[in-house]
Amino acid sequence: MAFPKVGNLAPAFTLNNQDGHKVSLKDFKGKKNVVLYFYPKALTPGCTTQACGIRDSAGEFSSRDTVVFGLSPDPEAKLQKFIEKYALNFDLLADEDHKVADKYGCWGLKKFMGREYMGLLRTTFIIDKDGRLRHVIDKVKTKTHHDDVLQWIDVNLV
Repeated sequence: MAFPKVGNLAPAFTLNNQDGHKVSLKDFKGKKNVVLYFYPKALTPGCTTQACGIRDSAGEFSSRDTVVFGLSPDPEAKLQKFIEKYALNFDLLADEDHKVADKYGCWGLKKFMGREYMGLLRTTFIIDKDGRLRHVIDKVKTKTHHDDVLQWIDVNLV
């Protein structure tokens, strides 16, 4: 499946966060830029590194009128544990049936240790205040993800 086209409106979604509250993309239209990052599994090493980088950069995202959401196929309870264990200061969204991941082209064939399976592909989407998809990062480096996103926002949205 292909990613949505840059320049088009980002695919709409409404998902529950770690607390069971609904979060919709439309709630941020005209108010905030949205960084939507898809990660495979809460509480794993790479996903933890990525999430902690976002956590530690929260003030920088806020100063750029940007809200960040992490999205995975994990259930709400596991997302809550992830937030509590690492003091994450942003919402994680539960996409258990991977319908939103499908819309964004992030559910696909993965290979690990000689095994092939369907899963979530680590990808980040930057959406502007008008709800338009402005950038896709499909080669995410977990250690520098937060800096890579902030640098793109600085050059293109601020």
